[in-house]
Amino acid sequence: MADGSTGTGRAATLGDVARLAGVSIATASKAINGRDEVAQRTRARVLAAAEEVGFTPNALAQSLTAGRTGTVGLLTSDLEGRFVIPILMGAEDAFGAGQVNVFLCDARGDAIREQYHLKALLNRRVDGIIVVGRQTDPRPSLGHDVPVPVVYAYSPSDDPSDHSLTPDNRVGGRMAVEHLVTCGRSRIVHISGDPSYAAAQDRAVGFREAMAEAGLQSPAEPMFASWTESWGRDAATLLFRRHPDIDGVVCGSDQIARGVIDALRDHGRSVPDDVAVIGYDNWQVLATNSRPELTSVDNNLEELGRLAARRLFDAIDGRGLEAGTERLPVRLVIRGSTIPHL
Repeated sequence: MADGSTGTGRAATLGDVARLAGVSIATASKAINGRDEVAQRTRARVLAAAEEVGFTPNALAQSLTAGRTGTVGLLTSDLEGRFVIPILMGAEDAFGAGQVNVFLCDARGDAIREQYHLKALLNRRVDGIIVVGRQTDPRPSLGHDVPVPVVYAYSPSDDPSDHSLTPDNRVGGRMAVEHLVTCGRSRIVHISGDPSYAAAQDRAVGFREAMAEAGLQSPAEPMFASWTESWGRDAATLLFRRHPDIDGVVCGSDQIARGVIDALRDHGRSVPDDVAVIGYDNWQVLATNSRPELTSVDNNLEELGRLAARRLFDAIDGRGLEAGTERLPVRLVIRGSTIPHL
């Protein structure tokens, strides 16, 4: 009976499953709840019986049996930030619609507000917490008095014994240079944002490493200031006056790259024929509306959020969390600012 009844008008019970599978009710319960004590062949027989009679385990009963509430907390410091939103979307996607209740709290960058939200989440007896930062600089740990598993996403914890996930900005900087070299560029410069940001420094390190490995010398040292189009325009104007033979620019953000493209157009340079330009962050509204469309490094933030949720599930299930910061792969999205459309 696949309609959830036994043919007698009542809902299927665990006893019905046990009788059909030829096992005890205790064994049927262990099999359905994924307990290790049940042999794989027995588990398969029980699950097949449950499907046949249409038995649906009560999620609340399962969670209470396991000592869980079926809820998690998402604690962020910047809900309006465009980096935070895709991470939260990925995490919620992994949690599954209706399967896990999610309490979302925005501390707005305030440490006192964060502690208030943390206490509120713990009072609700959440099974675990994901802390999502607004930049890749290390952030203060919540500490080891928190009685549930905690995963840090995007902003790693400053405590190396915590488990953190963050994009590999160093590899992103390398990837951008390697792509330009593949495109035949050799006079490559780097224009980035606020030098106090870990992301800016990590991308610059990757830039320098890739240039050295390619046997190339940049015409100028990496330039830092702000994550804005106006800075991109100003920096590009200065660099091209001093080094008119530049043929490639790696930018620390898509905003900077848009400013660089504007400056090149003002100076009669064609992108990508004369100069190839790469951005960073793959901000769709900027990258796809740029002319030409902007090649950009994507930090895979939704996947980062999904992985953070899976790590939290593992910890809730007792599989533990490895200490340290895990740097996740980034990808290059190639568009017309580096390879002309034919």
